[in-house]
Amino acid sequence: MSSLSTAVNGVLSLLGFMACKSLIQEYIPIFVQRKMYGNDQCKKSNDPIPEPMGVICAAVYLIVMFLFIPFPFAEWLGTESVFPYSKFLAFLSGLISICTAILLGFADDVLDLKWRHKLAFPTLSSLPLLMVYYVSGGSTTVVIPAVARSLLASVAPSWILPTVPAVVNIHILYYVFMCMVVVFCTNAINILAGVNGLESGQALVVAVSVVAFNIIQVNRVADQHWDHLLSLYFLIPFIACTLALYQFNKYPARVFVGDTFCYWAGMTLAVVSILGHFSKTMILFLIPQVFNFLYSIPQLFKFVPCPRHRLPKFDPETDTVCFIIV
Repeated sequence: MSSLSTAVNGVLSLLGFMACKSLIQEYIPIFVQRKMYGNDQCKKSNDPIPEPMGVICAAVYLIVMFLFIPFPFAEWLGTESVFPYSKFLAFLSGLISICTAILLGFADDVLDLKWRHKLAFPTLSSLPLLMVYYVSGGSTTVVIPAVARSLLASVAPSWILPTVPAVVNIHILYYVFMCMVVVFCTNAINILAGVNGLESGQALVVAVSVVAFNIIQVNRVADQHWDHLLSLYFLIPFIACTLALYQFNKYPARVFVGDTFCYWAGMTLAVVSILGHFSKTMILFLIPQVFNFLYSIPQLFKFVPCPRHRLPKFDPETDTVCFIIV
C-alpha cells in the first residue's frame, strides 16, 4: 500500500505544481491591483513585484495534503485490522502546525509583526506536534557520537564522569530542544533572504536533500520505515509547489514569496524532522542557516543597526550587487 500511496502523492504533487504555476500567473495582476506588492531594490527598474505570492502555493499545498489524507491509511479502512490512530494523529498534527505557520506568515506579511511575536507564535504552533510525539511514546534519548565520548573521557576527571554513556535520556529537555527546532526553522529561512530566489531556492535544496536522506533510510532501518515515509508524504508536494514558485521568484524576480512562504517552508521542515525522528539530523541540513543566524546575532539583538530588509548594495552603474560593510 505504501507504493500506491507514494504514487498518489506524486500525482497530486504534479497537479499541485501545475495549479501553482497557473494560479501565480493569474494572481500577479490581482495582487498589484490590490496594492499587495513590493519593489525590488536590487534592480534598475522600479516595477511593482507582487507579494506575498507564497500564500498561493501554501494554499495549494494544503489542498493537496487534505486530498491525500485517506490514502496512507486506506489499507486499514473497511478491515478488521486495528486502525493506527497514533500515525493518523501524527499526520494531522503536522498539518495543524503547518496551517498555523502559514497563518502566522500571512499575518506577518499584512501586519509586520514584531520579533517577540515571531518567537512566541511558532512555540504555540509546536504544541500539537509535541503532544502527539509524547502520547505516541517518542524517544527522548540522545546518542553521543564516539568522537565526543572519547573527548569527554580524556577531558573529564574520572571521579566526576567515571564512564561516558553512548546514549543519554534527557527527558523534558528533548521537548525543549524540539520546540527550539520549530522556532529556528520557521525563522531561519526568513532571515537568510534579500536576493531573488534565495528563500525558495534554499528551501528547495534542503527539502531535496532531506528527501534523498529519507529514500536511503526508508528501507534501511525497518522500525523507521513509516517515519521516513511520512516525511516523504509531506515533502514531495512541498517540493512541487515550491519549484513552481521558484520559477517566478528566481532572478529576475516576477514575484516575491513573502514571509508566508518562509514560515510555511520552515514549519514543514520542522514537522518532518520531528515526526520522522531526525530532528538532530535536520540541523546538519540547515548548516548555512545556522551560520547565518550566528552571523546575524549582533543585528538580531540590536548590538548593531538592523534594517527592515537586509539586502546587498545595488550598483546601478554596473547593474550588480556587492557586500555592505557595517
